Amino acid sequence: MKRIFLLLVVTLVLGGCAAEPAQPALAPSGKIIWVELDRMRLILYENGKEMARFPIAAGARNSPTPVGIFHINRRYVTELSGFGTRFMGLNVNFGDFGIHGTNKPASIGGHFSHGCIRMRIPDAEKLYSLTGYGTKVIIDGGPYGAFTNGLRTLSPGDRGSDVKEMQLRLIRHGFLHGWPDGVFGENTKKAVIAARQHFGLPTGDTADYTLLTKLGIMQFE
Repeated sequence: MKRIFLLLVVTLVLGGCAAEPAQPALAPSGKIIWVELDRMRLILYENGKEMARFPIAAGARNSPTPVGIFHINRRYVTELSGFGTRFMGLNVNFGDFGIHGTNKPASIGGHFSHGCIRMRIPDAEKLYSLTGYGTKVIIDGGPYGAFTNGLRTLSPGDRGSDVKEMQLRLIRHGFLHGWPDGVFGENTKKAVIAARQHFGLPTGDTADYTLLTKLGIMQFE
């Protein structure tokens, strides 16, 4: 369902049908960066035509890459570092995430980052030269959406798209009031404690696999 929802959102943004996520139809004028986490690749489109594609690394299980539709809101060139030589920041409201190079090229193709999209240094430099402020970035989590890396146990202080999805479920069940922000703060903690009590689970302030499934979040083949 999450996959279908994301594709519907993307279809509306692009103004057409997209049978294959890597080939959006009838894209609006301009450039779009499409990140496919399940395929570990980034594709740059201009006016619906593929300009370039690159292999990437993404977030580890306990620090997943956010999924959704974002924009590049900051850019900078730096000396060689853990961010490579180029950084393109995203307007994610629950943390500091971006697309950047890496001085660990062996990590490309795997889940190793703290949530950012890593690229080989020459690839990041090329992408940087082809894009600018405001470039739309669509991060597709694959068939599991926000839970690309599985149902991790969520604890106070965690941030991510999976936290935001959990908050949405807590709101629907009446345990949490307000707007989901993707941050496991004090209000979310209280809601989790209340939910655990409601479902007859052991006392605690974490959202483990059992609670997530009680809230209707599950993965299956």
